[in-house]
Amino acid sequence: MTKNNRRRHIQPREERRIIIEGVQRDRPDLRKLSRAVIALAQAEAEREAQAQHETERPKRPREGSNRE
Repeated sequence: MTKNNRRRHIQPREERRIIIEGVQRDRPDLRKLSRAVIALAQAEAEREAQAQHETERPKRPREGSNRE
C-alpha cells in the first residue's frame, strides 16, 4: 500500500472551553479580544461542518451483516 492510498484517521479534538474575564483597563487589549473572537468563530464553523458532514454521509450496510 502506498503512502497516498493510506487513510489517515484523525481523532476528534476535545471541546475547548474559552473563559474570558474582564479586567478594567484604559484601552482594551484588541489582540487578545480578536484572538478570542477568532477562536469562537473557528469552533462554531467546525461544529457546523461536523453537523453537515454527519447529515450528508450516506448510510451503508455493514459488511458481513447480510449472511446468505
